Amino acid sequence: QVQLAESGGGLVQAGGSLRLSCAASGRTFSNYVMGWFRQAPGKEREFVALITWSGDRAIHADSVKGRFTVSRDNAKNTVYLQMNSLKPEDTAVYYCATRSQPTLLTGPRFYDYWGQGTQVTVSL
Repeated sequence: QVQLAESGGGLVQAGGSLRLSCAASGRTFSNYVMGWFRQAPGKEREFVALITWSGDRAIHADSVKGRFTVSRDNAKNTVYLQMNSLKPEDTAVYYCATRSQPTLLTGPRFYDYWGQGTQVTVSL
């Protein structure tokens, strides 16, 4: 069992930055692929970024590439999502999730444990 807790969301103007954190507890954190997803009202949950257990490989969705960066600190059992140059279309609830298999898959259905989410709102 893994427990995840996101933090760092809030209201920011377009062009601003936020850093989300996801603190993990429970089973060994470093063995998991960690993913970030988001869900806007009326839309399906979509992939944002993922990072391998070692931190040596990260994948970002095309919509955030060059603006968002995922990273992790296994010593702190925490994964981060640095979000720069935010746009109104980035407004959503952001979730972190873990995958217990090593393959790098981006579909939400492949992730086993989820946090409760944190709201990010980007205003004009």
